[in-house]
Amino acid sequence: MQHVKIPQDRIGAVIGEGGETMREIEERAEVRLDIDSETGAVKVESVGDPVTALKGPDIVKAIGRGFAPEDAFRLLDDEVMLFDIIDIDAASRNRNDFTRQKGRLIGEGGRTRELMEDLSGASVVIYGSTLGIIGGPEQVDTVREAAEMLLEGAPHGSVYSFLERRHNEMKKQGLNYHQFHG
Repeated sequence: MQHVKIPQDRIGAVIGEGGETMREIEERAEVRLDIDSETGAVKVESVGDPVTALKGPDIVKAIGRGFAPEDAFRLLDDEVMLFDIIDIDAASRNRNDFTRQKGRLIGEGGRTRELMEDLSGASVVIYGSTLGIIGGPEQVDTVREAAEMLLEGAPHGSVYSFLERRHNEMKKQGLNYHQFHG
């Protein structure tokens, strides 16, 4: 059994209308969920295939970190699908720096976050103090590297060039990537 803590305002998203999302997580990931809506604590217990059940906590965490349930379910599409989190707060010196860093990752009108998604093929969500990524290993690495470049102060143009280059490399290698439109 694993324990996952999710933000109070995301409990409804994990449960879903009439418990629909919770039932789908339980069915597809072969787990049983015990959600404490007071604290945001979720117990995830394997009830089926243990390998499939390993994705259960990540699905709950992903929804808790701002992903739509259908995006979180991508983790079940393929054994190599990963969920990764970058802590923006940890990369910031103070409150003002945090706000600036988060703004750099989002970009004007959400353009930077959108380009990270479109050019990597990963799903990217910025929620609270984190940037969440769902995708294959190469996709996740690409977004992580781009985000780290931005957090270290690289100009947006350099990061966009890096994303374009990685996008073209992945296309050449024939890696499957999807164009995410969220």
